[in-house]
Amino acid sequence: MSTELTGGEAIMLDSQTLQLVLETARVNDSISRYLSKSLKNKGYEFATTSALSFLSTLECGVNYASQIARNLGVSRQMVAKTVKGLCLAGYLEQVDDVGKQKKIMFTSTGEQLMSDSRLLLADIDKVLNTQLSGKSLATMVTNLHKVQKLMVSLNDTA
Repeated sequence: MSTELTGGEAIMLDSQTLQLVLETARVNDSISRYLSKSLKNKGYEFATTSALSFLSTLECGVNYASQIARNLGVSRQMVAKTVKGLCLAGYLEQVDDVGKQKKIMFTSTGEQLMSDSRLLLADIDKVLNTQLSGKSLATMVTNLHKVQKLMVSLNDTA
């Protein structure tokens, strides 16, 4: 969404919330690209930004496609397709469970990928804490959490 005002008759108000949305998206994209590139350099060939985003939503233990689909707001078919690809990449495995359900779990390679991701994020923490001061980073995270909670309550009343 552009922050530029149009030359038309529509009134385009400037908004700090719009600025927040755009900047947090840029930060997310930058961190995701950094993680993907760094992990690929470590040998995780299929550590794409989309794969990492999906994997980051999973629990460390057992997951089920229906639960993942609900949490992400996507179809079970989309989850099944993504899980299949991540199984082929060696990051996830599916194990038969009760009925037709399958347990979705990290493989040891997948667990190591997530561990290495956390180490890279901790390295980013060090850089940010040095550049921003630790308190500023902690305050930023706290404030973003407050914004998210406020948006949940606004969504509940809308």
